Amino acid sequence: MLSLEPLYAEAVTDTFDLLQNKNHDYAEAWRDMRVSSMTDIILMKLLRVKQIEDNKGKTLSSEGVKANYQDMINYSVFCLILLNGQDSSNQMQAYD
Repeated sequence: MLSLEPLYAEAVTDTFDLLQNKNHDYAEAWRDMRVSSMTDIILMKLLRVKQIEDNKGKTLSSEGVKANYQDMINYSVFCLILLNGQDSSNQMQAYD
């Protein structure tokens, strides 16, 4: 059985690579968003995953389940950055 650490590291790398490849979607807009708004996006992604699962993986024009989970991770990290105050330009909005 493989150790968790290399599997986790691979998932993190893949997810960060997706973030970089989709920079036109994310851009820097997250810095101006409230954490609650990003939470709404995460919930929409979660509902989309459930819909894809209900359709047995069939989609017409959507990313797959993996990309949706990766998006949820990336938005979660943005939320953590805001909550930790590491983006001081939006620190107060993080707690609204």
